Parts: sequence; structure tokens; C-alpha cells
Amino acid sequence: MTDKKRINLALQGGGAHGAFTWGVLDHLLEDGRLDFDGFSGTSAGAMNAAALAVGWEHGGAALARERLENFWKKVSEAGRPINAWLFGWAAQAEGRHRHTEWAPGYLAFDVLSRFFSPYQFNPFNFHPLRQIVEEAIDLDQLRRCRRTRLFVSATAVKSGKIRVFENRDVTTDVLLASACLPYLFHAVEIDGEAYWDGGYMGNPAIFPLIYGCQAQDVVIVQVNPINRAEVPTNARDILDRVTEISFNSSLMREMRAIAFVSRLVEEHKLDPARYKRLNIHFIESETEIAPLGASSKLNTDWRFLTELRDRGRETAKHWLAAHYDQIGKESSVDIRARFL
Repeated sequence: MTDKKRINLALQGGGAHGAFTWGVLDHLLEDGRLDFDGFSGTSAGAMNAAALAVGWEHGGAALARERLENFWKKVSEAGRPINAWLFGWAAQAEGRHRHTEWAPGYLAFDVLSRFFSPYQFNPFNFHPLRQIVEEAIDLDQLRRCRRTRLFVSATAVKSGKIRVFENRDVTTDVLLASACLPYLFHAVEIDGEAYWDGGYMGNPAIFPLIYGCQAQDVVIVQVNPINRAEVPTNARDILDRVTEISFNSSLMREMRAIAFVSRLVEEHKLDPARYKRLNIHFIESETEIAPLGASSKLNTDWRFLTELRDRGRETAKHWLAAHYDQIGKESSVDIRARFL
């Protein structure tokens, strides 16, 4: 197929909910009508983006799909002992993996993480993702990518600034920094600077795709719900909603800036030769993810991950059917109505 449409992908983080993004990517790759210029990812989105970039660069769609599945299989395998402690073997055996807030192990962990820092309850800095990243993502191949560009975001703890790492700079520590939730893990030190999860300042960062890539279309795969039907009233739901809002705030700011520049370009107040007009698209999971409890972000049960994958595949299928013709021509979302 020679008439593929070229896009950039921006992938949000969201723990195990990143398996929904895996499903979206799996269907986009299987569909075969898209080419990829650049990937921007944060946390689980960065893991998905790295696995995708390596596979796409060195073996096309088939290898990219294989690398993504291999990554999530290793996540599930490594997470079995943690899953058993948090949610209990019985709940997993019965398939009760959607709403797990009241599992005794999770309740104990929730209380522990509110009163003790990871420097106290994890003094030896054990990180379950380290071995997974080293085994599932070939970082040497990633650094040799020439056709596709990867941008991984992390948040500098001391300055609060975002740092975006590109292909040549991506290491295991960079991917762990991008996924470093400060109440779970020690800050990750890179070049003498401590980093936390990139979601605080870029979830995902869009600006590297604007300045570093040629494609005019950005497809954002969103796994953190923006809208909620009800106001939360209990302590856990309030904290979860605060997290959702904070992890969407940087994206909302960038969308507002893009809408502002696009309007000025349309009104001929900016030079179109200097300012790129972007087509923005969203593949979102609000109806799929919103009903899930926040604890499910820690759930690595294989049935749960593959259920999310299948939901992602179906969502991508419907999105392509509805919006494929708009790629390369116009945005498929009204940014002003949604974000302003």
C-alpha cells in the first residue's frame, strides 16, 4: 500500500490502563492504512511508544504488534505476585478484576502509601518495571532508529520543568523516570537530576511533535477521563479525581495554545510558512475507562489487560471508520468546544 496517511501519535500514561492504548495501536497497525512519523509518550504511553517505535522501524507492523504484546505479557507475568497481594488470588480466579478498591491488600497498601514514602517502605528501591523494560524493549535498536522519532517526557523534581528525551537519549532509567509516581517509587536520577512521572507536566507532550516532525496530523490516545458525570464525595474518589485533572491539565493547556495559533493562521494573522497548522484527533476511552476504579491501574491480571486491549481495538476500529477521511485534511475534534 503506497498511499498511507502519515501521522504522529501522542500516548497518555495510565498504568495498566495503557493496555487500552496497546489495543488501539494493535488495530491501527493491523489496519495498515497509516504511516508513523513521530511518537510522544508518557509513563505507560512511553513504554507503548518505545516498543512500537522499535518494532515499526526494524520490522514494520508485524514486528511492532509482536513487540507490544510481548511487553504487556511480561508486565502481567512480573505482576502476578504483586497482584496476588493487592487483590487476592480468589478475586483474580473469579475474574473480579474491575473494581478492586475494597480488596484487603489494596486497602493496606493505600493506607501505607499515605503515611510512608517509598524511601521508607521500599528502602532498597526495588522497581518491578526495570527488568521488564530491559527484556522487552531493545533500547540499542531504539537509539538506532532513523525513520521514526520518539519523545519521552519526565518531570524534573526540583525545577518542576518538563524534560523531553529523544531516541538517542532513551535509557531504561528514562522510561522508568517517565513512569515514576512519587508515592510508589524513588525519584529516578539522570545526569544528576531527579525525575518524577512525566504526566505532571506533559501527558503527553505535543510540542515535540510540532517542532520535531513533519506530519501535520496528531492522533492523541487518551486514557485519563476528562469528564465525569458526578461530583465525587468520598475521600478516595476525590483524590482520584484530583489526579485525573492534574494529569490532564498539561494536555488541556497545549490544546488551548494550538487552538489559538490555528485561529490566527486561519485569520491570516500569522505566516503559514512559519506556523504549522495541525490537525488534531482523539481516540479516547472515557466510556471504557471511566467506570474502572483507580486501583485497576495497578492490576496486571492478563485477562484484565487483554480485555482492555480488546476495548482499545474496537474503539480504534470505530474511530477509523468515522474519521479516516479527515486525516490529512482537518481535525476530527472541535478543540475550542472541548478545551476552551
